[in-house]
Formats: sequence, C-alpha cells, structure tokens
Amino acid sequence: MTSLAQGTKLKNPAVENRTVPFFRPDVGEEEIRAVVDTIRSGWLTIGPRTEEFEKQFASFVGADHAVAVSSCTAALHLGLDALALQPGDEVITSTLTFTATAETIVHAGGRPVLTDCTPDTLNIDPEDVVRKITPRTRAIVPVHYAGHPAQMTELLEIARAHKLPVVEDAAHSLPAKYHGRMVGTLGDMTAFSFYATKNLCTGEGGMLTTANSELVDRLRTRRLHGMSRDAWRRYSSEGAWRYDVSYPGFKYNMTDIAAAMGLVQLRRLPELHRKRQEIAALYDSALSGIRGLSVPVTRPGVEHAWHLYVVRLDPDQFTIHRDRLIEELKNRGIGSQVHFIPLHLHSFYRNAFGYRPDDFLVASLASETILSLPFFTLMSDIEVGYVADTLGRILDANRR
Repeated sequence: MTSLAQGTKLKNPAVENRTVPFFRPDVGEEEIRAVVDTIRSGWLTIGPRTEEFEKQFASFVGADHAVAVSSCTAALHLGLDALALQPGDEVITSTLTFTATAETIVHAGGRPVLTDCTPDTLNIDPEDVVRKITPRTRAIVPVHYAGHPAQMTELLEIARAHKLPVVEDAAHSLPAKYHGRMVGTLGDMTAFSFYATKNLCTGEGGMLTTANSELVDRLRTRRLHGMSRDAWRRYSSEGAWRYDVSYPGFKYNMTDIAAAMGLVQLRRLPELHRKRQEIAALYDSALSGIRGLSVPVTRPGVEHAWHLYVVRLDPDQFTIHRDRLIEELKNRGIGSQVHFIPLHLHSFYRNAFGYRPDDFLVASLASETILSLPFFTLMSDIEVGYVADTLGRILDANRR
C-alpha cells in the first residue's frame, strides 16, 4: 500500500467503521462558564467584554486597534465602506475565495475585479494583480487561503506604487505570520473570522484591525448605526441617553456573549494552534508518499495558520474524479469539503461582470482537484490515520 508514508507515527491507522466529521468544535467548560457568567451579568450585547476582547486581540496580533463585529463579512464590508467607493470603482481580489470577499465589494459600491491564484499556495497571484490594475482601481483585497499568508511583500509594493489601500481577508489566517509579522499588522485593514469552524471560535463574529487612529473611530461609529462613539454605554450607569447619528451605518456590533467566548479562545489560541500544527504534520507524514496526491505547501518565511488541510489530485494519475472521491469518503463515514468553487464560475459573477470559466486557468483547474480533509483540534491520531488510510486505499483502487 502507498496510502501511509513510511515512518508515520500514527497509532492505529486501520480503524474500521469509524466516523470522522469534517469539523468538531473545540469548546469546553471554560468557554461555557464565561458565557453563563456574561448572561448572569445582565449585559448581553456590545459592552465591557467586547471592549476587553478588542484590547486583548489587538495586543495578541500586535495591531494598534481592533474593532469587534458580528462576522468577517461585516468586517470586510465595514473596511471597504470606509474607502468611500464610487460607482465604477474597482477592487481587486482572488477568484478562489468565499463569496463574502467579493460580495462586500459590491455592497460597498464597487466592482470586484478577480485574479487568478498561484499554483503552489492557491493565494492571489501578484503578477495577475498588476495586470488587472486600471485607473479605476481603488483597493486590493488579498485572501490568505487556507491559513497560508499571501505574498504580502509583492502585494504591498504594488499597492504603494499605485497608492492603493490593502484590506486583507484573513478569515483563515489567525495566527499566521509572514516573515516574522503577524497577519493583522501588514495591510491597511485586516478582517478576521470567528465563525464556528475557525481557529478562534465565538460561534459567529469577526474583528477588523488597523493602525490608522483616525480611521478606527469611524469604523466603531459605523458598526453601530453611525451613532456617536460609545453610544452603547447609554444603557449603563455612566452612559447618557443623548446621541448623534453622523452616518447611515450598520448593525455589525459583536455581543458580549460572543466576546466572552472569544476571550477564552484567545487565551487558548497558542495551544489550539500547536494542535493544528501537529495534525498537519501527521497528515503530511501519512499522505506525502501517495503518488498523484499533493499535500499543502508552506513557503519559506511563513508560519501557516492551518485553518484548512487541502490536498490536490493529479487527474492524470486516477480514474476517480474529486466529486466521486467525496462520495466514497462519505460512504466510509468521512466528511470532506471543497474550498472553494471559484467566484468566476458562479452565475452572479458570470452574469453581472461577464466572467467566463476559462478566464482563470489555475483556479479553474484547482476547483476540480482540491479536497479539504477533516481538520480540527479535537481530532485524534487514530482519526487522522483512518482518514489518511481510507483516502489512500480509495486512490490506490482507482489508479490509471
């Protein structure tokens, strides 16, 4: 068998009749107690715990400011809205991303201009970014795919040369580092996700970091209906009932319930990250010997956040298509996903902006060959082994 690499340290890879979900949340008693204590405090919506979460998160990533919001989508929209895009303004981003990245460009009044991705990491291709810049370009939105930082040195140089702000989609990339700097301190603004499956989980939630002191007050005002800063305090003993609305803002605030959970998860994040690194190493050991299967690449100078573990099939090596492989894994109790169907293949982006399936060759090929394996911090060595062994057996049975 070629399904397990020689020297693997898996305890018992051949486990029969085992079910391994794609994801299982790592939420324990400490998070539960923090949420219960918050509920008992009587302060449920945005309040002191949200404020504390912002401070601690900013300190953790090394950012000057952090603004807690209801989702990463909200963070992206809030950041793009602050750029005051006008009709016809263009914002460049990768086609290989979740729709939230580009839909928020549309919501902010801009036109998403898609680029292809690099063949190794599947991150936004800086060379294609340069080709897509026009006099209407107003910003660049890199996506740190799967937790591997994009080529920020090149992207920031491009942005500076064209005087463009960079708003990073870091939904996958906490706590990634790029040449010693944490993601969250590189671009002009960085949006993080705390969705149920993310490396730091609050159920739903997000954060926007920035070093711009003038911008941060605007962001905090606009995340809560455009009401004057600290308007949430009007229900507290030190608050005042009178407030001003200076902008038609959004209902994007985080709740203290979510922030309470986030504070615990933030304290645990180094431990959770180590577990993800260990699981990734187990997968690498078990899968790297399978001919025709590519494991994730980590470039020099990068610390991967390991949000996803994405493998790729060489279609010339196997008679089974990726879609059928997903079904075969499911039949054996293993959950898997595809991240992502590129944006240019979806009907909205085709119809609204004229994109065609053959516009982005790297992303289009990847969309037919990538597979995200089960990957979560509560995953046992035996479960990793079962996934790796099962995948290897299916592929061996379907070789050309």
